[in-house]
Amino acid sequence: MRSIWNGSISFGLVTIPVKTYSATDRTSSVSFVRIHEKDGAQIQYRKICELDGEEVPNEEVGKGYQAPGDDAIVPITDEDLSRLPMPTAKTLSILSFVDPDQLDPLQMDKAYYLGPNGAAATKPYALLREALEDHRKVALGKVAMRGRESLAMLRAHNGAIVMHTLLWPDQLRPVTGVAPDEVELRENELTLAETLMDSLGELDPAELHDDYREAVEELVAAKLEGEPVAPAASGTSGAQVIDLTAALEKSVRAARGGREAGTEAEPASVTPIRGRKTAKKGEAEQGAAKKSGAAGKKAAAKKTAPATAKKAPAKKAPAKKTAAAPKAAGGRAKGTSTAKKTAAAGTSKKTASKTTAKTSTDEKSTAKKTAARKTSKRSSA
Repeated sequence: MRSIWNGSISFGLVTIPVKTYSATDRTSSVSFVRIHEKDGAQIQYRKICELDGEEVPNEEVGKGYQAPGDDAIVPITDEDLSRLPMPTAKTLSILSFVDPDQLDPLQMDKAYYLGPNGAAATKPYALLREALEDHRKVALGKVAMRGRESLAMLRAHNGAIVMHTLLWPDQLRPVTGVAPDEVELRENELTLAETLMDSLGELDPAELHDDYREAVEELVAAKLEGEPVAPAASGTSGAQVIDLTAALEKSVRAARGGREAGTEAEPASVTPIRGRKTAKKGEAEQGAAKKSGAAGKKAAAKKTAPATAKKAPAKKAPAKKTAAAPKAAGGRAKGTSTAKKTAAAGTSKKTASKTTAKTSTDEKSTAKKTAARKTSKRSSA
C-alpha cells in the first residue's frame, strides 16, 4: 500500500514516527459515469471561470474561503496556511486514554492503518499497541491531515494500530423530531424481541457481500452479450399493518429453523394477541359442555330411579347405584344429591369386575335389602 501521510505520534515524551495508509477501499463499490443519452458519449466536467467563461487548467486552480452568508471570496495560499500555528500538522498528540464505550459511533469518520516509519520506531510502536490491548483503552488526540484538523482515536487491531478520524461534537446534528413519542410496549413483545436477537446467532464476516454490485455486474454482462435482461422480482411495497406479536413469533421460529436445520422449532411461550380471544372462547365452550353434561347426568339419574323400582333386586352395579341413592325420611329421595352420588358411584365403579360385585361386603347386602323393601313399598302404594 502507498502511504498517504507521514508524521509521528506524541506519547508523553515518547515520539513514534509513523506512516499512514488508507484502511478502506471504496473503488469496489458501484459507481456510474454520466453520459449523453442521445449518443451515449460520456459527459466531461470542465473548470470554467465565471468572469471570462474560459476553461481553467489545474495548475491555475487555487484555494479561497467564502464566509457563510457572504458573497466575498478571500484567496488563501499554501504559504498562508504554513504560517498558522498548527502543532498537529505533522504530529498526532495523544490527549487522554478512555474506554471505547465513551465515544459516540456517530463521530466515526474515516479509518487509517498506522505503521512504524523506520527501525527505530518499531519498539515504541509495539509498546503503545500492547498497552492499548492490555489496558483495553483507546487513545484520543488531534491530528491535521489534508488541510484540516480533526479529532483522532487510536486503537489496537490485528497486531497494528488503527487511527479513526472523528467529527467534532458540534458537527453532529441533534435528533430532535426524529424519534417517535412514548410508545407503550408489552412485556411479551420485549421478551420475543430479545429471544429473536439471541436466536439469530453470530455473524460470519466472510458471508457478507454486496448483492447489488453483483446484480449490476450481471446486468452489464447481459447487455454486452445482447441477452435479454431478466425482470426483477416484485417485492411488497407500502406499509403493512401486522400483528407485532405474531410477526415476532414467526421470526423466532424462522431464525431457529435456519440455525438448527432438521429440528422442529420450539413454539414461543407467549400466546399471540389473536389467540387470546380464541382461547377464551374455547374455555367458554368447555364450560358449557361441562354444564350440559352434568344436566344430562341429572336427567338420566331421574329416569333411572323409577325404572329400577319396577325391577327385581339387581345383581349388577347399576342396582347398587340406585339402591344407595334414596336417602330421605318417608321414602322420598333428594334429586340433586341422588344425581351427584349416582354419577360419582358410576364413575368410580366402571372398571370393577363381576367377581368384585359378587363378593361385596355385608354392608352392601344390607343396602340391597333396604332398597328392595323401599321399592316394594312404592310398588304397593
